Amino acid sequence: MNYWIIKSEPSTYSWDELAKEKKTAWTGIRNFQARNYLKEMQKGEVCLFYHSGNEKQIIGKSYVDSNFYQDPTSNDTNWVAVDIKTGEKFEKSITLEQIKNQPELKNIGLLRQPRLSVIKLAKEEFDIIIKMTLKK
Repeated sequence: MNYWIIKSEPSTYSWDELAKEKKTAWTGIRNFQARNYLKEMQKGEVCLFYHSGNEKQIIGKSYVDSNFYQDPTSNDTNWVAVDIKTGEKFEKSITLEQIKNQPELKNIGLLRQPRLSVIKLAKEEFDIIIKMTLKK
């Protein structure tokens, strides 16, 4: 099983919208590395939902709900999408600053490639972030 961060500008598509809709097609990814990550995603894998822009924080947990398919927003067969379904909103969001201050996360893709909209996580990174959401 793989673990992921999916990023969205809240003014474009927010956690609250996903929670309301329950499921969405994750479309419009036009970066080759992010596209390759979408192709690796398998139904049932966990995604951490990250609000980019001014918020810069992990809001909650969502799930991959399909394997990849051609992105319906593009006629180019190189671009793919997956379906994402809502999971649990964290009681305590994790900010980018908190991630930066966690020594065990110094090599996380979120810091190394901050413009990437789909990021693969190591299980250890995922576990650390989940533990951070539980701290008061």
